[in-house]
Amino acid sequence: MLSVHYRCAARSRGTSLIEVLVTLVILAFGLLGVAGLQTKMSVAEMESYQRAQALLALSQMTERLGANTAQAAGYVTAGTVGTGDNQPADCSGIAAGPNHDLCEWSNALKGATEQRSGANAGGMVGARGCITQLQAPNPALGVCTAGVYRVSIAWQGMVATAAPALALACGTGSYGANDAFRRVIAATVSAATTSCY
Repeated sequence: MLSVHYRCAARSRGTSLIEVLVTLVILAFGLLGVAGLQTKMSVAEMESYQRAQALLALSQMTERLGANTAQAAGYVTAGTVGTGDNQPADCSGIAAGPNHDLCEWSNALKGATEQRSGANAGGMVGARGCITQLQAPNPALGVCTAGVYRVSIAWQGMVATAAPALALACGTGSYGANDAFRRVIAATVSAATTSCY
């Protein structure tokens, strides 16, 4: 009877080593899954941060445009404002009005509102802003239509998605050949003419 007991113990020793190895393999796959989830969460957090910054910059410019409707046409940009433009880093030398507002907006898009070791750190990746006129104001008696302007912000996303609508052309071609990395938000501002009232 004693010899039978030793035979069972000898068999179980090899089996427990295999069980430990299987457990280690399962644990390794689990840890790889957690690492992948952490990476996806970091990307999602950066996408969310960039969208929040874009909404703040969009709100800032729509408010400035809406507050200065008499000079609304001066806000219309031929190209993009922000990354790659030639606006100065210090806007204090520019007189108040559309040019000053565009300079400050450009610096906000470049991330100048938040600094880290002397470098801009508070903006989106490759942020660009565009202001286009959708409808010209017509103060003629009987017609009296308001000017309508579109304020758009484009930036580079972290992962490829569907390209934005063609109507939102701000930053087209700046973030890759197929625009799958381009993100765009926009808002319209109506600038009513005061002579119609």
